[in-house]
Amino acid sequence: MLAAGIEGPGALVVRDTAPPRAAGLALVQVTQAGICGTDRTLAAGGIAVRPPRVLGHEMTGRVEVPAAGGAVPAGTPVVVNPAAFCGACRECRRGLPNLCARGGLLGRDLDGCFAEYVAVPESLLHPLPVGITADEAVLLQVLSTCVHAQPTAADSAVVVGLGVTGLLHVQLLRDRGVPVIVGVTRAAWKRDLALASGASVVVAPDGAAAAVAEATGGRGADVAIECAGTDATLAQAIRLAGPAATVIMFGTGPGGLPAYEAYLKELTIRCPRASLPADFDAAIGLCAERRVALAPLITGRFPLGEVALALAASERPEHLKIVLDVAGP
Repeated sequence: MLAAGIEGPGALVVRDTAPPRAAGLALVQVTQAGICGTDRTLAAGGIAVRPPRVLGHEMTGRVEVPAAGGAVPAGTPVVVNPAAFCGACRECRRGLPNLCARGGLLGRDLDGCFAEYVAVPESLLHPLPVGITADEAVLLQVLSTCVHAQPTAADSAVVVGLGVTGLLHVQLLRDRGVPVIVGVTRAAWKRDLALASGASVVVAPDGAAAAVAEATGGRGADVAIECAGTDATLAQAIRLAGPAATVIMFGTGPGGLPAYEAYLKELTIRCPRASLPADFDAAIGLCAERRVALAPLITGRFPLGEVALALAASERPEHLKIVLDVAGP
């Protein structure tokens, strides 16, 4: 099979290799794989892994060989949860498999989906109902992480950074009935897309404070979701939050925290990690019921053999989600 992975720091290689052994596991034929910022960091050597390692953790496909004694038959279309878990440790027993210390992420700690086949435990498979397209399914893993991070209730929200996850958060806030949703982005071309996704108003960063103040009567947002992953955007999210608000650090990477302002407002700061199996089920339901739009977020696609070009394209500001077409429907 064809597979793309790293064989040393910064050494991305596409090669023919044997399909993974599936003893006790389900063998899944990958149809599409999404590219994430983590994949770029891994490919560039920014995260240390034990090579060789097949990259990729956003995937959809079909069961080729069922797990021994499993309940998901061959031919079933599935989305794969890339966060492997042991099921027996304290965190797993508490219903927090996303925090399993014995687990790992496909594409980083275990071989991932930038390949024609991937072997995974059946517990990571989520069968897809009829009607969900491959273009929608490949974004369900990302959607599940947004579902996991969403607040339970709010009268107002601001989303800082309107990439794929920011736009998904806007859609989820709208679906939850949040009446005031302010989007913040530097990219003018994303503003119409954000408004169509459910934002009440979308502004550039230098207009965010005035827009949030006007929309909330000067109080600040009940929920501020940071989706860009920089110190500056995290600081801005904290500034835009109102007293006793919740700030969700969704973008990974910020190192600085304006702690005194967070103290003055008595903010709750949440750091959601990955997603739970139930979040996948919720994401599938949202997609099946057409309560979120996923396919429009795909702005480029490449064959698996051109993964280096795909990774480079995913860094360009005119793109949202880049997808690798691995196998036919």
